[in-house]
Amino acid sequence: MLIYKIFRADEWAQLQAEGVTEGAPIDVADGYIHFSTAQTVAETAAKYFAGEDGLVLLAVETDGLTPLKWEPARAGVLFPHLYRKMTLADVVWSRALPVVDGVHQFPKLS
Repeated sequence: MLIYKIFRADEWAQLQAEGVTEGAPIDVADGYIHFSTAQTVAETAAKYFAGEDGLVLLAVETDGLTPLKWEPARAGVLFPHLYRKMTLADVVWSRALPVVDGVHQFPKLS
């Protein structure tokens, strides 16, 4: 199963350059890396990145991704949280996440 991480351009550039990241500032503060599912990622973008351009959507495969925990968050919905640094090797693909008329445009997600 693929899960998704939204990064700002500088966060993505840092992961590409260093090969490893503790995530965005919210991830560092919470002690784990926040991910979304195909069903929740658009809401995540709207809630935390409203109107923000220059974002990158990363897809990560859950098979073999440890320690990954599914924990309740917004409205009790389970979200995947990674309790280690994220590596560039974890990333299956990356896509630009442009904003059109104030809404992020997502590629087809599985």
